[in-house]
Amino acid sequence: MSERARPPVPAFEELERLIVNNDQLERIETFLGSFNPIRVMRMERMEIRHSAILAWLLDPRESHGLGDRFLRAFLGEALRGCVELGYPNALDISRADLRDTDVKREWENMDIVLRSATNCWAFVIENKYDSQQSEGQLSRYIEKLNLLFDAKSHDLKIRGIFLTLYDEEPHDKSYAPIGYETVCDLLTRLLNQNATSLTNEVSIFIRHYIEILKEALGMSEEHNEMEKLARQLYRTHRKALDFIMEYGQETHFEFAVRSLIGDNDDFSVPVLIDAQSYHFGWVGSDWASFLPHSWFVALGSERLRWEGCEKWWLEYPLAPRFEFSVGGDGVGGRISLINEVGPIANSNFRRELIEAIQGAAEKCGSQRIRFQQGAAEDGRRYSRFLKQNSVTIGDVQEPSEIAKAMTTLLKRFQPEFDAIGEILPQFQSYGVE
Repeated sequence: MSERARPPVPAFEELERLIVNNDQLERIETFLGSFNPIRVMRMERMEIRHSAILAWLLDPRESHGLGDRFLRAFLGEALRGCVELGYPNALDISRADLRDTDVKREWENMDIVLRSATNCWAFVIENKYDSQQSEGQLSRYIEKLNLLFDAKSHDLKIRGIFLTLYDEEPHDKSYAPIGYETVCDLLTRLLNQNATSLTNEVSIFIRHYIEILKEALGMSEEHNEMEKLARQLYRTHRKALDFIMEYGQETHFEFAVRSLIGDNDDFSVPVLIDAQSYHFGWVGSDWASFLPHSWFVALGSERLRWEGCEKWWLEYPLAPRFEFSVGGDGVGGRISLINEVGPIANSNFRRELIEAIQGAAEKCGSQRIRFQQGAAEDGRRYSRFLKQNSVTIGDVQEPSEIAKAMTTLLKRFQPEFDAIGEILPQFQSYGVE
């Protein structure tokens, strides 16, 4: 693996000026430390979480105590100025009783669907918090609802609503646009109007949500002030902060890896995971490379050098590693266990190693080792060979779930690790002292 550009090491005095009794840093820490459950759970940029919160607020039968007030306010603002014949307009909404409205979230791939049987109305809300609309998407949703609700037989009027964080026109002009800025204003107004009737828990949660929206919209004066302060702090202490950001921060994946291997950064010292020993080397924001202990010993520990692999992962001819990926929804993801024969300079050694791994798989009856055709041919540099090597993650922000997925993969492939470990000693002669 090639070396990354590293920030210069700051002088001790620079770190001291940044950290010790720094009023600017303390003000930012106080701001960041203010409790907001949405921010603490890192949900503020997740579109699916905003849909969940809005669906809860829009549902008149939910526990928030607003009844259909937010629902009517939201639809009324969205439909303001819409006067198409036969469809509900803002005045119709203001006079209607919407307490029978059924609210569905993430139904048939639609963000939020509302239906009031009494009023013979249905609405599909397409929520675009960060993502972009795709061609024909909005029209397909209307067509789908017409079929699902048998709209013609029930004389049901269906209307689309296009909710965006930024000003964006819907591709389907029949959709009524509304922005999150309006949602923020509506919630603030409803909170003030119903201050005495709402429970303390609901009021606090709505205030937290308003705070998140204001920050996203650039409407939070405190957030804007902290941004200016942070830029000033960075200009003053740039070298120290670059160093801290490079070496001090950890992702959820890195937390998960550390929960398994601890703070041991010595590749020569094995760590125990589920009663098996491994040597971990590189740990990054979304990958971690390692060797099973039997491989480490069989390949001569660290006393041998493998020509061609000097800049590749752990500089060994084989490179097992975990790779972490986040799904398109930003909530779920995947852990994969990757193993491949690397860029070995000696083509005979590379071919013999691949053939020996294939033989080991046959001997132990493994169906999870399979090279692509031509993997051993001259000129090939990277040849992956593990199959059935991924585990789905339900919540990418939960380190314990990530760690459990890694442990599952290690246990699944232990027979393959053992089988390959048995054939590796014969290749020590290819290593360079």
